[in-house]
Amino acid sequence: MRLLVSWLRDFVDVDAPAEDIAARLGLRGFEVAAIEPWTKPNAPGQPPGDDAVIDLEVTANRPDCLSILGLAREVATIYDLPLRLPGATTSDSNAVTAALKPLTSIASASAGRSDQLAVTIEEPELCPRYAAAVAEVRVGTSPSWLIRRLEAAGIRPISSIVDLTNYVLMELGHPTHAFDMSRLGGSEIRVRRARRGETLATLDGVPRTLDDEMLVIADRDRAQAVAGVMGGAGSEVSVRTSRVVFESAYFKPASVRRTSKRLNLKTEASARFERGADIQAPPVALQRLAALLEQIGSGRVIDPIVDSYPRPRTGVALHLRRARLTALLGVAVADPDVERILRSLGLTATPTPDGWDVVAPTFRVDLLREVDLIEEVGRHAGFDRLPATFPVVTAPAPPPDPRIRRDQLVRRVLTGAGLSEAVTFGFIEAGAAQMFALNGQASPVALANPLSAKFDTLRPSLVPGLVDAVAHNRRHGRDDVRLFEIGTRFGVAGETRAVAMAWTGAAAPVHWSGGSRPVDFFDLKGLVELLSMALEVPLRFAPTDEPFLVGGQSAAILLADNRSPDLRVGVAGQVVPSLADARGLPRQDRVYVAELSLDLLASARVESGVATKSLPRFPFVVRDLSVVVPDVLPAEIFRGTIQAAGREGPAPLAAVTFFDRYQGKGVADGSVSLSVRLMFQAADRTLTDAEVQQSVETILTALRREHGAVQR
Repeated sequence: MRLLVSWLRDFVDVDAPAEDIAARLGLRGFEVAAIEPWTKPNAPGQPPGDDAVIDLEVTANRPDCLSILGLAREVATIYDLPLRLPGATTSDSNAVTAALKPLTSIASASAGRSDQLAVTIEEPELCPRYAAAVAEVRVGTSPSWLIRRLEAAGIRPISSIVDLTNYVLMELGHPTHAFDMSRLGGSEIRVRRARRGETLATLDGVPRTLDDEMLVIADRDRAQAVAGVMGGAGSEVSVRTSRVVFESAYFKPASVRRTSKRLNLKTEASARFERGADIQAPPVALQRLAALLEQIGSGRVIDPIVDSYPRPRTGVALHLRRARLTALLGVAVADPDVERILRSLGLTATPTPDGWDVVAPTFRVDLLREVDLIEEVGRHAGFDRLPATFPVVTAPAPPPDPRIRRDQLVRRVLTGAGLSEAVTFGFIEAGAAQMFALNGQASPVALANPLSAKFDTLRPSLVPGLVDAVAHNRRHGRDDVRLFEIGTRFGVAGETRAVAMAWTGAAAPVHWSGGSRPVDFFDLKGLVELLSMALEVPLRFAPTDEPFLVGGQSAAILLADNRSPDLRVGVAGQVVPSLADARGLPRQDRVYVAELSLDLLASARVESGVATKSLPRFPFVVRDLSVVVPDVLPAEIFRGTIQAAGREGPAPLAAVTFFDRYQGKGVADGSVSLSVRLMFQAADRTLTDAEVQQSVETILTALRREHGAVQR
């Protein structure tokens, strides 16, 4: 909202500079985007260079402040000055003050009827009030002062009649519209729903197809305007127009918002109606419009205002308790100050023994509860004046949520491993959710009212967003991308917390001392094992077949304890190249991803006390063993066989390490040579060669029996 300071001073006799006005409005909840010097004169004889435009960001709950009057009411309250409404001036010294004179010759038609125009509201739920007036006009150029004010407000002047409707819009905050009466079919206005498939060319020249959820302003034969959004080209005012119908109405905010979104059409009018206009404003806006019309010599209203208002409404009645006000603000505000603030803002405040009975005006659509009144008092009493005090501690602080520390640990481990944290959207497109769906996973949760087709589904997995983030980085020249995300997943059963990782490029940063190699599945597996150790939850890997992962390069992640040995907590593997390509990654990239449920990992963790043991006093013995086994044998099963057999031998098996894998000359097709290093160590004695050899033979026997292994 662009506030011209000289225009503001028509309502409030404030002599403070624009910078001070902007600073005080900023302290009361209006973000100041800019202060621009305005050197164009706004009235005859006004010297240039003594004016400014304050550009304010008005929040969606304050549609009343999308007007000079609304902001003037705030400024009057800030400086404790009276608010002067249009027409209350006593000076006619220039064209501006003359234009503020009231038009006393028009009275609102209480029965809502006129000899010139009939108004019918067919949808009172969507249009509770509709006012109109017929005027004879002379279309021409607006006075220079009016043009300058519109330009300061960011509105392009068009013609005297259209400019007046825009002037009233910016001054009072209530949209009005002018129809060329000669181009209406019959002397009537009908407020009805559009017919399915009905078309209307709007003032921007675009033909628009309407549906029966949209409200239109029609004549006897066809639609002439999209209610609350934009007028139609068929009844546009032109230089040949001699008689117009001025419209001023109240439309249901949800209806205007839905229509504006479906038509992809945002206007100054829709911005106000969809936030909530003042239902008492339509006849007032027409009165102001009629006064301005006569004052600038562009015509006059020739018939009473038709005001169709089937079910009148009143302001919201609230009760403000003095004790509650003090409790929430933390400081007592004097009764006279409370009453001054509320009344200056346009509210009625009647003292009661414990506070005030307050009636909020209809233009304050945001005042619905007692706490809203407390906020108003706090804003103008000055939140910046509240004393800074520490709250009284009456109970010990609750312990922090364990999930916070868990997430911090995961974040620390993964960043220490060289990954960067990403934050992606919780909404994704349905196609991406289907692409990365696990076998047996329930259908994703679709949004009932999505912002766009790209954000129409709640993410069932963190993987799609991370893959898109990897693609974004690759498109911007990053060869090696290592990302992780800690976030929430959504499903029909509710929300779950998870961590996901994505890795492509080199396994380690390039260094002058040696070459690099591309990342592979085992690098990703190492990350998962690193998390497993940090979270103190033993995990194991098992083959899996997921549609978005490459077979043989993927694994299910399972708990490795005896309580829930088959509980699946995640998945890891290489993304299918065709899916990676579909998400915008280069064809040659190999992208590895993993995802684990942090909730399941937390529930599986067993708190263990700190335990220490002395360093080994006796030496260890190492034996290397090479055997040929089928190449389809998973390493996890091979290792498990060795560990189980090692527990049966006389020499305790302390560690098993794979150090070589070979396929080629000397090894039959379908087989692989695996080399493992076995470390034996006892805590109470030095092992003998015989004991170690017996344990090795026990392990070899188990490998032959279980897997048909052949020692090399």
